Amino acid sequence: MSDACGCEGDEPRGEEAEEHEPERLWEVSELRFAAVSGVFLLAALIAGWAGATRPVELTLEALALLIGAWTFVPSTVRRLAKGKIGVGTLMTIAAVGAVLLGEVGEAAMLAFLFSISEGLEEYSLARTRRGLRALLSLVPDQATVLRDGDEIVVAPAELRVGDLMLVKPGERVATDGVIREGRTALDVSAITGESVPVEAGPGSEVFAGSINGTGVLTIEVTTTAEDNSLARIVKIVEAEQSRKGASQRLADRIAKPLVPGVMIAAALIAVVGSLLGDPLVWIERALVVLVAASPCALAISVPVTVVAAIGAASKLGVLVKGGAALEALGAVRGVALDKTGTLTANRPAVIEVATAGGADREQVLDVAAALEARSEHPLARAILAAVQQVRPASEVEAVTGAGLVGRRDGHALRLGRPGWLEAGVLAADVRRMQEAGATAVLVEENGRVIGAIAVRDELRPEAAEVVAQLRRDGYHVAMLTGDNHATAAALAKDVGIDAVHAELRPEDKAALIRQLGEQRSTAMVGDGVNDAPALATADLGIAMGAMGTDVAIETADVALMGEDLRHLPQAFTHARRARSIMLQNVGLSLAIVVGLMPLALFGVLGLAAVVLVHELAEVVVIANGVRAGRTKPLAITAADPQAAVARPASVAASS
Repeated sequence: MSDACGCEGDEPRGEEAEEHEPERLWEVSELRFAAVSGVFLLAALIAGWAGATRPVELTLEALALLIGAWTFVPSTVRRLAKGKIGVGTLMTIAAVGAVLLGEVGEAAMLAFLFSISEGLEEYSLARTRRGLRALLSLVPDQATVLRDGDEIVVAPAELRVGDLMLVKPGERVATDGVIREGRTALDVSAITGESVPVEAGPGSEVFAGSINGTGVLTIEVTTTAEDNSLARIVKIVEAEQSRKGASQRLADRIAKPLVPGVMIAAALIAVVGSLLGDPLVWIERALVVLVAASPCALAISVPVTVVAAIGAASKLGVLVKGGAALEALGAVRGVALDKTGTLTANRPAVIEVATAGGADREQVLDVAAALEARSEHPLARAILAAVQQVRPASEVEAVTGAGLVGRRDGHALRLGRPGWLEAGVLAADVRRMQEAGATAVLVEENGRVIGAIAVRDELRPEAAEVVAQLRRDGYHVAMLTGDNHATAAALAKDVGIDAVHAELRPEDKAALIRQLGEQRSTAMVGDGVNDAPALATADLGIAMGAMGTDVAIETADVALMGEDLRHLPQAFTHARRARSIMLQNVGLSLAIVVGLMPLALFGVLGLAAVVLVHELAEVVVIANGVRAGRTKPLAITAADPQAAVARPASVAASS
C-alpha cells in the first residue's frame, strides 16, 4: 500500500494477509470503511436538511470522520514515528485542523474521499500479487526418479542434484536438468518463448515447466526445485513487485516537500503572531492556513482522472492497473517488444517449399500432409493448413526427435528434420531457410528427397505499421527474444527494428530491460511466463492478454486484451493525454493551495470561505478529470482486412 494511506509499502502484510488477498472490491477493507463512513456522512447531511438538532448532526459527522480516518490516520502516526511523511500526513493534519475549528463535516469528507482512493489502490496491488501464484501451476505435483533401479514417485521438492528423472510423453519437467537418454520435441515456450518445439536429445539442457513431446526421457537433475528456472522467475518478479510497491506516487512526491513546509509555516504563524498580537486570533489563522493547505482537490483529482482514463481504456481492450501504471504508460519513451506472440501471431505457417527430383510444390505438400494428418506436432497444423485436401497415409509412426514414417498407395514416405534425412541437392535451400529464421523439414518419397518445407511464425499484419508509428511518436524500439539470432534478425528487418537482442533467457531479458531503463523510461511488451521477470523489471510491463498466460497478464501493469497490436500506440497516446490532464489537475490543486494560504494568513478569507473554495476546486478538477474518459475507438480500415479486431476487455479495470 502506498503512502497515501500512510504506510507506503513499509508495513509488512504478513503471511495471513497474503493468503487473504481481496479478489473483489467489497473485500478491500478501506472501501468497506469508506462505504460506512459515506453512509454516516450522508445521514448527517439529511439530518441537517431535515432540521435535526446540531448534536445529532455532529454525532453523525464524528462517526463518519472516525470510520473514514481509521484507514489512514493510525498508519500515518506510525510513519511519523519513523520520520516519514506524505499525503496521508497532510490529510491527517488538515482533518485535525478542521475539527479544531469546528468543521467536523469537512474533516469527515476529507477522510471519506481519501479512504476511497486508498481502497482502489490496494485492490490494484492485490490483483498484481495474486498473479504471481499462477507460476506454480507450471510445476507438476510429482516427479518420477530412478533410484537403485526402481521407479519412485516423489514431490519436486524432494529431487536432489544428480537424480535421474524419468519424464514420459506429455508430462511437464519438474526441474532443470540434462537429457541422458531419449530424444523428443520439447515445448519450451514457457521458458524461452520459442513458438516451435525444440528438438532435444542426449546432452540437451531442459528447464522446469517444459512439456515433453512423444519420447520418453531420462534427465539428470542439475538444480533443486528451489533454484530452478521457474523459481528464479518467481524471485525476480517478487523482488521487482516489492520495489514497485515501495515507489512513491505523483501526489506523494509533491507532498514530501509540501507537508513540512505547511507545518512549519503554520507553526511560525501561530508563534510569531502570538508574540505580536492576539494569540487566539493568530492560532485560529494558523489552523485556517492548515485547512487552506489541505490537498483536498489534489487527493481527489488524480483518482478521478485515473478512473476515467482506465474505464475508457478498458473499452478499447486495454486493461490498465491503477494510477501508477497509467502515469508510467504516459511517461515511457522506450518500448521493448518480445517477438513470439507479440510481434508474431504465434501461429506457424508454411512460407516456402523447395522441390527436387522433378516434384512440384503441391506434390511435396501432399506427401507431407499425408503424414502430418496423423501427427499432433505443432508443425502439422501449419502444413495441413497449406493444402486443400488431405489423403492420410497409413502405418504412420513417429520417430522420436526425428520425424514421421508411413505408407500410401504402396509408396514409402518420410518427413523429418535435416540430419535425420539427408538434404542432398536441397542443402543450400535448407541452409537459406534456416538463415531466414524458419524451421526446415525434409520430405522423402521412396527413398529420395522431393522437397523441403520452411515453416515460420509470421509477423502480425500490423506489426510493421505499429513499429513505424512508435518510431514516429518518438519511442526507441527494441526487440527481445529467446529465438536464435538468424530468426530474430530476419524478423526484425521485416518489421523495421534495428535494436535486436536474441537468445535471451527470462533472467537475461530482465537484466537487459534494467539496462535499457537506465537510458530512458522503458516499457516491456510480452505475452508469456518467460516474459514475467522482464515485465516486472521494466518501468512498465505490458502483456498481450489475448494470447498470454495468466501470470503475464497479472504481472504486467497493462494488458492488451485483444489481438491487434495497433492498440499499443493507441494506449500510449491515451495515457499521455490522461497524464497531461492529471498534471493539469495537480497544478490547479497546488495553485489553489498557494493562493488560499496568504489569504487565510492575513484574514481575508475565513474558514467558511476557505472550505467553499476547496469544494469548488474539487468540482473543477473532477470535471477536468472526467475528460480523460474521452477517447476514440481503434479504426480498422478496409485496406487491412487481416487485422484482428480487439475484443473488449472482459474484466473491469480497477485503479
